[in-house]
Amino acid sequence: MKLTKASIARLGLPAGTRDKIFFDDDLPGFGLRFRDGGKRTWIAQYRVGAKQRRVTVGTVETTEAEEARKRAKSILSKVHLGADPQIEKAEARAQASSTLQTVVDRYINERAASRLKTRSLEEVERHLRKHWSPLAELPVKKVARADVAAQVAKIAKQNGLFAANRARAALSALFSWAMGEGLADANPVIGTNKATEEVSRDRVLSPEELSLVWREAGKGDYAAIVRLLILTGQRREEVGGILRSEIDLKAAVWRIGAERTKNGLAHDVPLSAPAVTILSALDRRDGRDRVFGAGDGPFQGWSNAKNALDARVARRLRKKDERSQMPPWRLHDIRRTVATRMADLGVLPHVVEAVLNHVSGHKAGVAGIYNRASYAAEKRAALTLWGEHVRMLVDGGD
Repeated sequence: MKLTKASIARLGLPAGTRDKIFFDDDLPGFGLRFRDGGKRTWIAQYRVGAKQRRVTVGTVETTEAEEARKRAKSILSKVHLGADPQIEKAEARAQASSTLQTVVDRYINERAASRLKTRSLEEVERHLRKHWSPLAELPVKKVARADVAAQVAKIAKQNGLFAANRARAALSALFSWAMGEGLADANPVIGTNKATEEVSRDRVLSPEELSLVWREAGKGDYAAIVRLLILTGQRREEVGGILRSEIDLKAAVWRIGAERTKNGLAHDVPLSAPAVTILSALDRRDGRDRVFGAGDGPFQGWSNAKNALDARVARRLRKKDERSQMPPWRLHDIRRTVATRMADLGVLPHVVEAVLNHVSGHKAGVAGIYNRASYAAEKRAALTLWGEHVRMLVDGGD
């Protein structure tokens, strides 16, 4: 009997049976399976060695007889060529379930969490979960170079060139690990272009530029962050993620725990009078320990806030001279500027390094272990001197 729409209408389960397959006479291996309860499914049945395989190709309700026949014929043809469609189907199902999102979860839990410090882990996780979320549901083996390149371009447009580069690097590290785990066959990041080429920077803001950045910092969180960067010389992520529990306004000191510093060493930052004034003026928010930002995280929106600051600086300069403009700069240049200008004021190199929490040069090796306490007085004197210098710069600006 050839299985057609008309012939299957006359078929049914024989009395006393719960499961029966009716095979087609024209295409060996093609059949219709009846089950107790009324379910009817098209199947392709074949043998691989001593094992019998069976693959479902559709149901009567969703697949016409001729379409089911075509699917079964395709499957059985593969068998004649030495393939095993059931295994291929299982592998495809497993591959589809291994999405970029599931691999990100494994990478974070099994690799990154044990190897990265808290701040670095937060940054990597932010890139992988936020910036690469448009690809999250793709099977990891289906993520192509074109997908990566297109998303890098979107990240660059929405979050900035350097954020795109960091996101690209995070994804590349993930795929390198996934290849070693057998979860991916290749790294699709390889061969894609960076959003921008990065070179070692030595930009130091002039006193006039530093004063201009201070005065045009704006209002709210970002303004406070920029001014604290200028007054303390600390890293952007450390200031943007500052905790109220780290600040002792009475003692005028900011104590950063080891888990929040780049080098993993706890760091005390003496606060000058202007820094204390800024921190004292900030309101508490819903019992949050974090000073800046919203929800559970630190300050976000760096790129947009920096673009707005650059626009304000440009407007101020044009008021003086239509052709005047400030050369490109980054927030990290403030840290370098603080170090350079403190040295210009006569602060000794080892004290500058202590202020910046650098473990190099004068602080390398065992000496660095004792730095936190031994240079406390020197750091306070240096930052007090620097704070007064910044005050005079700003007050002297027009």
